[in-house]
Parts: sequence; C-alpha cells; structure tokens
Amino acid sequence: MTRLLEAWRGGDEQAGEELFPLVYGELRKIAAGYLSIERPGHTLQPTALVNEAYLRLVDQKNACWQNRSHFFGIAARMMRRILVDHARRHHSAKRGGAAERVPLSEVVDLAVERPDQLLTLDRALCRLEEVDPVQVKIVEYRFFGGLSNKETGEVLGCSEATVKRRWRLAKAWLYREMKGEETLSE
Repeated sequence: MTRLLEAWRGGDEQAGEELFPLVYGELRKIAAGYLSIERPGHTLQPTALVNEAYLRLVDQKNACWQNRSHFFGIAARMMRRILVDHARRHHSAKRGGAAERVPLSEVVDLAVERPDQLLTLDRALCRLEEVDPVQVKIVEYRFFGGLSNKETGEVLGCSEATVKRRWRLAKAWLYREMKGEETLSE
C-alpha cells in the first residue's frame, strides 16, 4: 500500500485505481464510526461519506503520505470536515441561516448526537488547537480515524506512551470545555 501511495503521489493514476479497492474497506469502517455517533436518520450514508472523502483525497495536489496510518489519518480528517460542513448547513437551515461560521480544526471522544453538538465539539476543538495542536491531531486520529496509539505515534513521530497521555488530557479538556459551553447556552 505504501508503494501505491508513493506512486499515486508521483502522478501514477493507475496506482490510484489499484489503491481504492485496498483502502475502501478501512475507509468504510471509519465512515461508519463517524456516522454511528450522528443523529438517527442522518442523510449521509457511509458509502457517500467514503466517496466524498476519497474524491477530496484524489484532488489534493501536494499530498505527501508517509505511510498507511498517515493516509487513513488524513482520510479521517476529510470525513470529519465533510460531516461538520454538513452539520453547519443543517443547523443553518434549521435556524434560518444565522449559524455562526467556525473554522475547522480537529476531534474528540464525546458522543455527538445532534448537529448543534457537533458544532459545539468543533468550537471546543478550535480552542484546544490554540492550546495544543498536537492533541487535536491525536483526538482526530484516535477517535475518528480509528488509529491505535502506536499508529498515531508513528504518524506524529512520538511514542505510544506520549500519545496515550495526551489522548487522556485532550478528552478531559474537551469534555470540560463542552460542558461549560452547554451550561452557558442553557
């Protein structure tokens, strides 16, 4: 797979065509994980989410995937962006278009059942990114990307123990931030 990723990055379109069947199952698993925490009756299905993410991956001109784990981490980030954009559109339509625009960052291990909760999560992740951007990447790779601590460490170039410690810190920080924001909005 790493060889195909390198060839694809080098412009070999045949490598991209060979790569898709190899990664599809894992991408579908990541998409199903994302959608399992969404509200019931979500209009996006795992297949549509995979296809949209893959199209965005193919569209990247300067992609530089280090290995399999890095590729799936980037794919997970793409899926998250797609879902957050979808939640914003849904929330905006529901609220008459007055939804606040929030820049994207990364992810956390909290159940997200409604679009407004996903937006709350995104705002909390933006705040965490200001404090520690690496923790945001760890959250994204671990929670949404489904990568192990070891795989996340490989992608980020740090030890498994460091990933484990920062993963716990990020979850606690985001939980506190999201609870605080819920209290303010009540």
